Amino acid sequence: MADAVNRRRTSTPPATPEDARLFREAVGEVRPLARDDRAPARRPRPSDEPLQFLADEARVRDELLAAPADALAMQAGEALSWLRDGHDPRLLRRLRGGQFAVQDEIDLHHVNAEAARAMVRTFLAEAAAQRRRCVRIVHGKGLRSPQGPVLKALVDRLLRQHGDVLAFASAPAAQGGTGAVLVLLRAR
Repeated sequence: MADAVNRRRTSTPPATPEDARLFREAVGEVRPLARDDRAPARRPRPSDEPLQFLADEARVRDELLAAPADALAMQAGEALSWLRDGHDPRLLRRLRGGQFAVQDEIDLHHVNAEAARAMVRTFLAEAAAQRRRCVRIVHGKGLRSPQGPVLKALVDRLLRQHGDVLAFASAPAAQGGTGAVLVLLRAR
């Protein structure tokens, strides 16, 4: 019974000559379109390569390379601390207090600034991909460097600009103190 009802709704009765005449009066004169058997031109599919992301990464890299080292402005014992706008300040307090379990770490001792930059970027990308929430970066205090804490200043700049970083703070004394930083990453 339901099939019969559906068939009645979907089938259209044939047009009568009167219906055809009324339609032509309502529509008026028509001009047939030129027949074109070619398929409509399709726009090429955009590349899967993330062009804007690559351009942004290159811009940030160039800015970092051109930026003067702020190491002289930063003291060896100065604690690092930063929280991304819009996030609860309690996150930063908990991070400073060592209340997050450190799930991975990297040590930048005896590495130059250029190598450290590449290592930190790779480390953060891998940590985010592996859904790590809290990581530690050991940068040292810069006590033996004539320029001051170069790596510490570099890590500070890199972390502030990285999209997956929610907060970072110098580690508690038992975890490296001002020679290391705990980084809280965005949950995925």
